[in-house]
Amino acid sequence: MSPLPLISDVLPPEGRAFTVTNRMVFAIAVPMTLAFLTTPLLGLVDTAVVGRLGDAALIGGLAIGAILFDLVFTTFNFLRSATTGLVAQAMGRGDEAEEQAVFWRSLVIAVVAGVAVIAVAPLLLGAGLVFMRPDAPVAAATTTYLAIRVLSAPAALANYALLGYVLGRGMGGTGLMLQSIINGVNIVLSIWLGIGLGYGLAGVAWATVMAEIAGCAVGLLIVLARFERSRAPRLSRILDRASLVRLMALNGDIMIRSLALILAFAWFTRTGAGFGETTLAANAILMNIFMVAGYYLDGFATAAEQIAGRAIGARHRPAFLQAVRLTLIWGFSLASLTTLFFLLFGGAVIGWMTTAPDVLDLAGDFLPWAAVTAVAGVLAFQMDGVFIGATWSRDMRNMMLVSIALFLPLSAGLAAAFGNHGLWAAFNLFLIVRGVALAGLLPSRIRRAFPDAQAGIERAA
Repeated sequence: MSPLPLISDVLPPEGRAFTVTNRMVFAIAVPMTLAFLTTPLLGLVDTAVVGRLGDAALIGGLAIGAILFDLVFTTFNFLRSATTGLVAQAMGRGDEAEEQAVFWRSLVIAVVAGVAVIAVAPLLLGAGLVFMRPDAPVAAATTTYLAIRVLSAPAALANYALLGYVLGRGMGGTGLMLQSIINGVNIVLSIWLGIGLGYGLAGVAWATVMAEIAGCAVGLLIVLARFERSRAPRLSRILDRASLVRLMALNGDIMIRSLALILAFAWFTRTGAGFGETTLAANAILMNIFMVAGYYLDGFATAAEQIAGRAIGARHRPAFLQAVRLTLIWGFSLASLTTLFFLLFGGAVIGWMTTAPDVLDLAGDFLPWAAVTAVAGVLAFQMDGVFIGATWSRDMRNMMLVSIALFLPLSAGLAAAFGNHGLWAAFNLFLIVRGVALAGLLPSRIRRAFPDAQAGIERAA
């Protein structure tokens, strides 16, 4: 298999009309799909390390601490997305000074937010323990883990800004390298500190702190090395009020969208739990099918972010339309194959994940619903990428709120009428509505973003 192309080989010079190709799309989508796949591997290793210590309370503490920390970090994922869109647009305009300015603004916000997370960690821990209500040994383990891991917050959020910058530049290979460094160092140190040196759960937490710092250091070296000093923005430009307000507004919209998405998953889990622990377990296993599809759909969404954002900056409508078309075609193609695979072999996959006969049988009953989530979610993922890249964040936020407002009562009604089948049907409809709602807005947003192209079409007609 030939190596992935260098990004310099597939991206044309900044600020010019450019042609979007399959090669360009895959140069971003494939590395980021691989990067996203390293995350569950890390969770598996951490769980295995703690599991070998022979104390169930430590496993529970790790699980609750990781959930609380991931919840906080998911709300800050806007730093990556907003930075990607704004950097891509500046790249399209050929404005390297603004690319650098966007990075520095995001980095400042990341560091300040990271320090704030450390400051409010005791409140986060207290609220989390009240909500989760673990036993005393589990609560003690959670406290140990979270008190250490929270120290990684400034570096971890800075890594969001770094990843956002390199993806905004279309440097998918660099993004993969940075994520691999963070997760790879984390895995090695978790094993060494947790088991080799005998620090247990605390060692796993310190491994995460050190890995985030290592990734941040390498990322800063890479990014700063490619900055041209002659185009470095002045401090007044970095701290420009209008630019900061725009970045914060964009961040706020994406954060609301992310929180609403978390709410949808939490509601799905809560409603499924009402059908009993067997149904809850079956749904948890089946949701992994959607998560598998999500890894590569996120990769193509990232490609849509960069290329659509660059086309907006370059005011080049053909490139924008081609980015939408190619990412949609590849997304639907791979999602269809995923759905077909799980319809044919999903039973064997479920058997690999559980040996409980009742869970196995019940999961098989709902397997078709889970299999079609890949196709149902394509447009939602892809449109999110397009709208983030174009920085049409308000539309994305509003359509997410509309979708969640429909999903909550619809899922309750269908679940009451058809049980878990109704819940899965509502979840698929939620995914479809999100994508269709944004796609419905796309033509008008394209006309507004490319008025000169539209005027030329009208004159030709």
